[in-house]
Amino acid sequence: MVDTPGAPGRALATMPLHAVTEVYGEAGLRGRFALEIADLPEHDRARLTAALDLAARLHAEQRRIREPYLNHLLRVTIRIKHYYGIDDPDVLIAALLHDSVEDQPYALAGVPVNGEPPREAALARLAGEFGPRVATLVASVTNPRYAPDRDAHEQYREHVAAALDRDPWARVIKISDFTDNGVGVIHATGPKVVSSARKYRPLVPILRELVGRPDTPLSAGAREHILDQLDLAEVRFAAILDES
Repeated sequence: MVDTPGAPGRALATMPLHAVTEVYGEAGLRGRFALEIADLPEHDRARLTAALDLAARLHAEQRRIREPYLNHLLRVTIRIKHYYGIDDPDVLIAALLHDSVEDQPYALAGVPVNGEPPREAALARLAGEFGPRVATLVASVTNPRYAPDRDAHEQYREHVAAALDRDPWARVIKISDFTDNGVGVIHATGPKVVSSARKYRPLVPILRELVGRPDTPLSAGAREHILDQLDLAEVRFAAILDES
């Protein structure tokens, strides 16, 4: 049983992730995360708990519109475990920390905010605490600094295509991240809705092609689930952009 007021463990385990978020908030997502990793070996659970604690500290002051930023990281990770059927602790740890180097490099590296973001030092800390594979996965899904004279969204899509072409496991993390940001755009409000639809809509065919590649480490069922989610994203983006 998970200690989430009003949310028995069995019911919590069956709820869509955004429903968990809306009804129970961060506490519910933490409870769902605990349920999802309960079947893993004790050593893996300890590593994942340490990664969650680090993510919570790094992103403590960060928010996504109406919610703590940690909610996004938890949903991305839970989706990989529950819907994609992936138990690999390195992949799950990298999912929890996938925005740490991009958003919180100074805190992660343990240096004052000054000058160029210390991304290499931040990645070195991840490698030291969780292993080089985790750091490599996080590096693959970390957006570069964009050239100011070019469209940032176009550069983002170019980076995603290039990085995921090289790293099949990073595809898994980015696809879950996209699902939360893209398919989940319907849960956003204000100008963020239209800007997100414009940013993410051109990425759908790129991700669809990557999901279909033989070296993408997903089961047939997970691929089908993801393709359904990409179709749903297309429908939502079209509705949002047509209205705008």
